[in-house]
Amino acid sequence: MESCCSLTLKPPPPLSTNLVLFNSKKPCTLQVSAISYKKFVHFALTETKHHTHLVPSPLHEKYCSMIDIDGETEVQLLSFQAPMVRLLRRLCIESETMQILDFAVFPKPEVDLPIFCANFFTTASMNIIVLDLNPLHDVITMRDYKDKYYKSLIPLGLKYAEFLPWGGKLTSESIKFFSPVVIWTKFASSQDKQGVLYSAFVDYYKAWLELMDKAVESTDATQILWNREAQHRYLTWRAEKVFTSSSYPDFVLCSLLFLSIPSDNNSY
Repeated sequence: MESCCSLTLKPPPPLSTNLVLFNSKKPCTLQVSAISYKKFVHFALTETKHHTHLVPSPLHEKYCSMIDIDGETEVQLLSFQAPMVRLLRRLCIESETMQILDFAVFPKPEVDLPIFCANFFTTASMNIIVLDLNPLHDVITMRDYKDKYYKSLIPLGLKYAEFLPWGGKLTSESIKFFSPVVIWTKFASSQDKQGVLYSAFVDYYKAWLELMDKAVESTDATQILWNREAQHRYLTWRAEKVFTSSSYPDFVLCSLLFLSIPSDNNSY
């Protein structure tokens, strides 16, 4: 890992029964935005605890929650599991010139729930945003799956389409991994837009948690394998897109080390 990114790993802090979002001796002096994505993460973890019981995942125990890169950039990792959650992972990269949040929740393969995804990239002048409940299966050809999870969410997507307009063309390869309610947008950094983004994050995450509460685990081995393969395809696509993007610095590429979900029987 060090040869890839020149990262210095610190021993992980002791785990406690409370969810400690950040454990740093020196605060991060983020200057690129008036808002910190820590607020988003704090809401998500607090809200999740109202719906299920979170426990640290093997990734949480294996990797440190704080990594310093050249003394200027901080990479912070949290990862948890729950009865319906295979992995809840927060990766946050902060420096004086940019801020990245990669927050994802992968359901257990026994359910075909969408993957909750919030990928935010912020500089002093620009925000690049993807917020979605990524479908496990094709919503174009599988109408039943689309209606099951997204029919009731269409008004939610329309609510934010006016304030967070479409960010531009997507490739045919990428579009199949996004839902009908995806928020894919770019905007100049401003307090007003960040406020709308936080509201959208809250609404979308609450919607995902409600879907989780209603989910029923399957005992069909074929269905479970199909769901697991779908998550693998999603992760493969994510990895390929980041590794082939020259706009990402090396330490962002190395963050893909944290994309892997915990292994289990017959998993990838």
